[in-house]
Amino acid sequence: MTPAIRLAKKMKIQHTVHQYTHDSRAESYGLEAAEKMGVEDSRVFKTLVVNLDDQCLAVAVIPVSMMLNMKLMAKASSAKKATMAQADDVERSTGYVLGGVSPIAQKKRLNTIIDHSAERFDTIFVSAGRRGLEIELSPENLKNLANGMFAELSAQELTISPSE
Repeated sequence: MTPAIRLAKKMKIQHTVHQYTHDSRAESYGLEAAEKMGVEDSRVFKTLVVNLDDQCLAVAVIPVSMMLNMKLMAKASSAKKATMAQADDVERSTGYVLGGVSPIAQKKRLNTIIDHSAERFDTIFVSAGRRGLEIELSPENLKNLANGMFAELSAQELTISPSE
């Protein structure tokens, strides 16, 4: 059991855990999760850690089919600039490995911004803290568990070229 699942249970948050076999050759962890669970990709959210003004880290939670707009993330975080955090900084601050970073129960609590598109759904899926493990819960419950807020973060859809 991961810290994210333990926290959801401890807080008595209604949730469902979904497991699938992760393929290490998958190009996108999030799109792989949506496909293997048979869920529309707009309901599966990825957790991205960014560096704000080269001073602190923050978390962006966006649909796996979308790209994070750094300007929108900086604005939502009251920062001038947002850049992707280094992998070792992500793992050290969250306690999770890349591809399994959950926005819930991170080792160091980071400011968390959830893309407002999550509010369209009764439930969404986020990493439960391990590759191949997702937790389904309401966007409001995610906001509460992550001590987050909703804002516009993604501006364009990813274009993934089909594998040959």
